[in-house]
Amino acid sequence: MQDKRVKVKICCISSISEAKMAMHYGASAIGLVARMPSGPGPIDDELIKTIAGTIPPPVATFLLTCETSAEQIISHHKRTFTNTIQLVDALPVKDYAIIKEAIPAIKLVQVIHVIDEGSVEEAIKISEYADTILLDSGNPKLAIKELGGTGRVHNWKLSRKIKESINIPLFLAGGLNAANVRQAIDRVEPFGVDVCSGVRTNGQLDENKLKSFFEAVKNL
Repeated sequence: MQDKRVKVKICCISSISEAKMAMHYGASAIGLVARMPSGPGPIDDELIKTIAGTIPPPVATFLLTCETSAEQIISHHKRTFTNTIQLVDALPVKDYAIIKEAIPAIKLVQVIHVIDEGSVEEAIKISEYADTILLDSGNPKLAIKELGGTGRVHNWKLSRKIKESINIPLFLAGGLNAANVRQAIDRVEPFGVDVCSGVRTNGQLDENKLKSFFEAVKNL
C-alpha cells in the first residue's frame, strides 16, 4: 500500500473551524460524536447537522452513534444528515439490511473493539453486513461501556489478522499519534487510520500535532 493512499479520519470534531483545519491538512473523513456513555468529544445532534452541512464532498462525515437498533439509528441519522454512520456498539445482524433499505446512500461503518480472538471472529461475521470495519480499543462489556476515545493502543497482531480475514476496507483507531502511526500502518496496512486524542491538547484540536500526524502518515 502506498503511504499517500492511507486515508485519515480526524474524530471528535466539535466545530466548523476544527473541521476546516482537519480538511486543510488532508483529512478524508471527520468524526462527529453524538451522546455516548463515556469518552471524549460528544456534541449535540443539531451541531453535528450544522458541521456536516458545511463539509464538501468527497470528505466523509461520520455520525458516531451508540444506538443499537435500526429504528433508533435511522432516526438519529435524520437528525444529523451525515453521509456515513459509525456504529460504535453491536446491533442485531438483521438490522443492517433494514438500515440500508431505509437510507441506501449512507455507508455503515461498524466498530469492533479489539479485545481478544473473539474480536477477530466478530469482525469476520460483521464484515458480511457492514461497508467498513473500524478497529478500536474500547470495551463494551464493562458496566459503563467504553465505546471509543480511550487513547489506548490494542493488539495490532489481532488487527492485522482481522485485516487479512475480511474483504472490506478497515480503519485502525486506538491510541494513535504522530509517534506511533507509521508503525501502526506498517504492521496492519489499514485502508485508513482514525485519531482523536492523539491530535488534541486539553481537548482542543492542536494544529502542530495535526500537522505532525499527517507528516507521519505520509512518511515525510
